Amino acid sequence: MAREPRAAFAGEHYWARPVPGFGDPRATIALLGLAPAAHGANRTGRIFTGDRSGDFLFAALARAGLANQAVSRSRDDGLKLTGVWITAAVRCAPPANRPTPEERDNCLPWTARELELLPRVRVIMCLGAFAWQAAVRLLTPASAGVGARRARPRFGHGAEASLERYRLIGCYHPSQQNTFTGKLTEAMLDAVLARARELAALPQLVPDEDVAVPTAVAPRERAGRRSSHSTSSSAGIGRANR
Repeated sequence: MAREPRAAFAGEHYWARPVPGFGDPRATIALLGLAPAAHGANRTGRIFTGDRSGDFLFAALARAGLANQAVSRSRDDGLKLTGVWITAAVRCAPPANRPTPEERDNCLPWTARELELLPRVRVIMCLGAFAWQAAVRLLTPASAGVGARRARPRFGHGAEASLERYRLIGCYHPSQQNTFTGKLTEAMLDAVLARARELAALPQLVPDEDVAVPTAVAPRERAGRRSSHSTSSSAGIGRANR
């Protein structure tokens, strides 16, 4: 899709590489999304930036006092987050905006490393079922027995679960399909963010110390990745993240 951009973005240089997370290195809340949108983060190089899903999300973050502005257009637009880090379960734009379990599993080690570099994070807010499943898979020990794997918590809007030192909270993905149909409203997103802030205010499990900024936490670009030739749009994200 970078080779054949939408007419609205003709002449723009697409990022077209793995997209790292970004935000406050002292964050207590991590937002976990699906994957870079084909003409959003895959174009701009910053997750949830330059598409309608990001418009909906950052407006909510601004209302909650977690972002200094309600729009996210480019990597240099002055956006700053407070107490929040945003990342994705899959780091490259997948074909048809439908990442596979294999792509998810290939990216999980990068998410694990990202969380290691964010020791203050207490809450992982999962935007959609795919992100929830990725977080549960990441935080369920490989040594867990069959019973434990079958008992994994199920996704739902507002669902909560405790895994390792984290509290997971589910939220429908802010895709156009979900927001245009009213499946996810501003009030619903605001309520989940308020709950995430409430959970994150609990006593910290890590000492108060300086935290290094997790830079470039994204897989290295590999030749022949199938995501580099996607022709999809961001509107389809909600199908995998209700």
